[in-house]
Amino acid sequence: METENKSRTAEDIVREYSTPLSIVAAGALIAMVMYAGPATRGASSGRGADTESSLQELVVPADGITLPIIWGDLGAQMVEVGAIDAARMEALYQDRGGFPPEFRKMLEKNMNEKIVITSTNSGYLLNLLWALGLANKNPVLADTTEMMNPAYKGAGGFASTGGWTLAQGNPMNHYNMHTLITLTAAEQALVDRVSRNIYRPCCNNSTHFPDCNHGMAMLGFLELMASQGVNEQDMYKAALAVNSYWFPETYLTLATYMQNKGVEWKDISPQEVLGKNYSSSSGYANIASQVTLPEQGGTSGGCSA
Repeated sequence: METENKSRTAEDIVREYSTPLSIVAAGALIAMVMYAGPATRGASSGRGADTESSLQELVVPADGITLPIIWGDLGAQMVEVGAIDAARMEALYQDRGGFPPEFRKMLEKNMNEKIVITSTNSGYLLNLLWALGLANKNPVLADTTEMMNPAYKGAGGFASTGGWTLAQGNPMNHYNMHTLITLTAAEQALVDRVSRNIYRPCCNNSTHFPDCNHGMAMLGFLELMASQGVNEQDMYKAALAVNSYWFPETYLTLATYMQNKGVEWKDISPQEVLGKNYSSSSGYANIASQVTLPEQGGTSGGCSA
C-alpha cells in the first residue's frame, strides 16, 4: 500500500500548505508517485487464478461498461473555446501509441451513441471529462470554502487546474468560464448532493472539492449525467464504473474485501462504496490493510494528463 499512502501525504500537502507554487509541486509529486505503480503484495491463500479473473471481470469487464450519457459535440465545443487544444491532445496520444478514429470523433464530430468505457479508453475519457469539469461554468467551482478558498490565493495552483496542460493558453482562462452544459435548479442540486458523496482514492476530498484531475473529471461527468436526466442512483452506479476503470486495483481490492465479507460485487451499494469510508485515500487504506491480493500488473491513475 506504499503507493496509496504516499499519494495521501501529497494531497495533505495540497490541503494544509496551500500556496500556488506548493500546490503545483504537490500535484507533480502525486503524478510521479501514482505512476510508480502499485506496491507488491504477497500471494493470497485459497484464491485461484480463475477466481481472480472472475472478480476482475465483474469490476472492470473486458468488454467495457455502457455509460448513460451521449457525448454529442462537447469535444468540438471545448476545442472551439480553447479548453482543449486538439493538436496537443493528439500529440499526447501519438506518443502513447496512436490516436484512433474513435478518439478523434469525440473531438471533432457529433457523437450521438452511448459511450462505452473500457480499460483502453478510460484514460482518454478521463482527460475529456477533466476538461469539461474545469471549463464548464458551475457553482461548485466558485465555492469559497473549497476551490476558491481565499487561503489558496486563487484556484490556479491545484493539480486539476495548473496540471491541465492541454488547453490553449493558461488553463485558468477557461476555469468556470464556458457554458457548455446548462442545468436546471433541480439538476444543479442533484450534482451538488451527489458530488459531496463521491470520493477518489488519490486523496481525501470529495468531488465537490475537485482539486485533482479525477475529481474534476467526475464533476464534469456528474454535470453531463444530470443534464441528460440520469437519476441519482444511476449516477452513483455509473460513477462507480468510471472510478473502477480509473483505479482498477483499488476497486478490485474493495471487491475482494466485500467478497470476503460474503457480499458479491453486484449486490453492493454504489453510493456506499463511493463514500469516504471506502473510496477516499484514508478509507481505502483502512480496507486495503485487511485484504491480501496477488501481484497486480496494472497501475493506479496518475493526476496528470
